Amino acid sequence: MIRGGDIAKGTILVINSHPHVVVDREFVSPGKGSAFARVKAKNLRNGNVVTQTIKTQEDVEDAQVDLIDCQYQYNDGENYVFMNNESFEQYLIPVSAHEESKFYLKEGETNSILFYEGEAIDIKIPYKMVFTVVVSENYIKGDTVSGATKPVVTDTGLTVRVPLFIKQGEKILVNTETNDYVERVNS
Repeated sequence: MIRGGDIAKGTILVINSHPHVVVDREFVSPGKGSAFARVKAKNLRNGNVVTQTIKTQEDVEDAQVDLIDCQYQYNDGENYVFMNNESFEQYLIPVSAHEESKFYLKEGETNSILFYEGEAIDIKIPYKMVFTVVVSENYIKGDTVSGATKPVVTDTGLTVRVPLFIKQGEKILVNTETNDYVERVNS
């Protein structure tokens, strides 16, 4: 159990018998009455988002989960297929509930998979990842303003705004929570 006031973004709660990850939390302290947290949580099985109001002193059931390192194999159209690095067992995670993950999965790379009651339910994407720029428009020197950016497409299809000096074939570090360019990576 976890107190309503201790719920943070990324916390996994059990709501209506299903695991949900908190995607947003707003703490509210009204002039009268007790403080509460307004929580927006995504169902890890089907992707639906729910909003709940939880009093800060109220206890809420947090999900007991396990993390297992698995290698991403491929996307079969309906599921992401992962293989356990130790037992070689394969796990399927529905694409429909994790549509945004497709831009952060690279075949052969290891990701941590979240398990709830023996079922693979979520993919833990690293906070920062390196991508290769595959589509980048050239710019004309002198035709810019300070801090100008341009959109580029990475090897996974992710579109990121980067400084004008980034060229096709270069590697960039991207913040996966905001899809913001962090820096150029030298190979």
